[in-house]
Amino acid sequence: MDSLSSHGLRTSADPSRRSFLISMIGAGVMLGYARSGLATVESVASGTPQAGSIRELFEPTIWYGIDRSGEVSINIIRAEMGQHVGTALARIVADELEADWAKVRIVAVDSDPKWGLMITGASWSVWQSFPLLSRAGAAGRMALIEEGAKLLGVSPQSCTARNGAVHVNGRSIQYGEIVTRGHLQRTYTPEQLKQIPIKTPSNRRLIGRDTMALDVPSKTNGQGRYGIDAAVEGMIYARPTIPPTRFESKVVSIDDSAAKRLPGYIQSLALDDPSGTVPGWVMVYADSFVVATRAADLVKVTWSSGETANVSEPDIQRRAAELIADPKGGALLVNDPGVDAALASAKQKFERTYTTSTVMHFALEPVNALAFEKNGVFEVHTGNQWQSVAVPLVAKALGRSEDKVVLRTYLIGGGFGRRLDGDYAVPAALAAKAVGKPVKMVCTRADDMRCDCPRSPTVQVLRMAFGDGGQVTAMDHHAAAGWPTSVIAPAFLFKDASGIPYDPFAIQGADHWYTVGAQRVRALRNDLAHQVFRPGYLRSVGAGWSNWAVESFIDEAAHTIGVDPVAFRLRLLDGAGRNSGSAPNSAGGAHRQAAVLRRAAEKAGWGKAMPDGVGLGVASTFGQERAMPTWVACVARVRVDRASGHVFVEKLTLVIDAGTIIHPDSAGAQVEGAALWGMSMALFEGTEFVKGQPKDTNLNTYTPLRMGDVPNVEIEFLPSSEMPVGLGEPATTAVAPAIGNAIFAASGARLRHLPIRPEAVREALART
Repeated sequence: MDSLSSHGLRTSADPSRRSFLISMIGAGVMLGYARSGLATVESVASGTPQAGSIRELFEPTIWYGIDRSGEVSINIIRAEMGQHVGTALARIVADELEADWAKVRIVAVDSDPKWGLMITGASWSVWQSFPLLSRAGAAGRMALIEEGAKLLGVSPQSCTARNGAVHVNGRSIQYGEIVTRGHLQRTYTPEQLKQIPIKTPSNRRLIGRDTMALDVPSKTNGQGRYGIDAAVEGMIYARPTIPPTRFESKVVSIDDSAAKRLPGYIQSLALDDPSGTVPGWVMVYADSFVVATRAADLVKVTWSSGETANVSEPDIQRRAAELIADPKGGALLVNDPGVDAALASAKQKFERTYTTSTVMHFALEPVNALAFEKNGVFEVHTGNQWQSVAVPLVAKALGRSEDKVVLRTYLIGGGFGRRLDGDYAVPAALAAKAVGKPVKMVCTRADDMRCDCPRSPTVQVLRMAFGDGGQVTAMDHHAAAGWPTSVIAPAFLFKDASGIPYDPFAIQGADHWYTVGAQRVRALRNDLAHQVFRPGYLRSVGAGWSNWAVESFIDEAAHTIGVDPVAFRLRLLDGAGRNSGSAPNSAGGAHRQAAVLRRAAEKAGWGKAMPDGVGLGVASTFGQERAMPTWVACVARVRVDRASGHVFVEKLTLVIDAGTIIHPDSAGAQVEGAALWGMSMALFEGTEFVKGQPKDTNLNTYTPLRMGDVPNVEIEFLPSSEMPVGLGEPATTAVAPAIGNAIFAASGARLRHLPIRPEAVREALART
């Protein structure tokens, strides 16, 4: 591959313009910007910044162009990390455009304010992009039909578009020929795009059908380039030496005398970080990564550290419990009147506490970044999920304006939310600035974990009140955790009715679709957690722990009043009031959640007799956000070995309603992967902080799900023509509580902490 720095640099808008774009799209206003006629662009390989030929394109919007051969290049602002997001988004455009799928290619673009909000997370990509890209594709089809009709000497009304050509009465003209011979000057304003009608589901030819994913060939033939593959002439390597605490540590001295004996060792420098992202980091430079790795182990750094060097996981959890016990703190996501009165007058009530441990990302590709300055602009080459916040962060650290920083796009070898935080780009940029040459920083696995932005440990307290006949009259939910959004993107915090900010990604799922009378949901920021580590997003984020609590609690409530857990849930999913849903995203409301629940129970054989020690457990969720619910139901079949406490998951049955399915094969893979991730966090993986550091920093002690433990997974998507919603994370939310509830059904042992270890099962069995 040619030098990766051969990209033409784009001119960025001023900071106020950037802020405007981010705020607009953060509010859900995604607009296409018109471009005129034919333009020239640089060819870029799928997922790989790479020099290529200059070709003339017809670009009715910025989202794609068609060249003289009829090839359609679709610009993808989302990060590719195994979910085939480029294929899904390209399919949306191509279906409306009536493109020849064999001539469609995807272009992974670099950071630039013109793209608006660049983020790949929260299962937003398809959901946010569908209206915009559908209309952009339809706009191109209309323009091509108009110009094609002129070239054919007929009226546009007599023509149709199909498979990359305009047709009329047995004659046709290819898109490439229209671009070559025609005078394509039609462009569309954002207002015009919003008015363009799109196809009805019955007229779609690509959406919902299996075709080859466009990103697969480059991933299998070695052409796909990941951040860790980035290279430029003259670069040196660096590995960080990470301080004993994430914050507060300061470098007192550096002794690199032992490292100087290594051929290829260059020097060690303490980074000066005005952004406060990586305080106390020392960068060890060498002419190869091997030497940098060895040298970093030899360099002796002395730090002064703060009080967090003495803080461990139990301290963080105690602080969470203290916050919950104080009724004055936190933000109220839901705050119906009458909760306290209903609890005080209840015929029956109960309270439970649920907890989760710290969870790490452990992506296959450790965090890395190549950085250098070229023509007054700092380039950072790395895989990233949220360029719109990474660029400002790097700019702040470098003391540059944002238009002097660009992130080059690469494939990501495992994101899971870790690369939503651009913190790892900061030390690479600072390291390059310090020595005035390209620096490629690569973390070892242990480095990666020590600077990880983990899923916070959590404490949740739930209460329920019952009236006559077992009717639920109130439900109260309090959750204390680290808030990733308050660290990574404070501007994206929501506010409750009293103006108190909260992180939606630390409480989603608690605002469920069950009708429970008066309801209260309170979110609390664990301030001690924020002192110890940098809270991060991890697949399903708060919905992962909140649904663990909600669905375990609902199950316990059903058993408390002697009602079947499926029947109890269906009773509460009545679609009343705010749970009725609304178009376009949550049409049908709780009735759609009830539908997936019924189907999952039917498929799994709910109610049938089970062998001794085997049980079925159920959980039903809406995936992640009420604004874009993905209805999920999971039934887990587990076997419990009473002697050892080991839990064996024999089968997971999942039924999903995600609206319109864009790319069926990818959708199935997303659900399967999410379900297994949920199972992994339920039974196998998790760590704790010990004196300011994560206890487990490699896979010899941190033990995710292994292949030998993978159960049979059965997945069904309910047919739907509703708005497409997210699939990257929703299945994660239902699996852990389904397993916990199945353990109870199989053995009578009720577990309220994740991960569920064999010793905890044995202890719970001893209490039964």
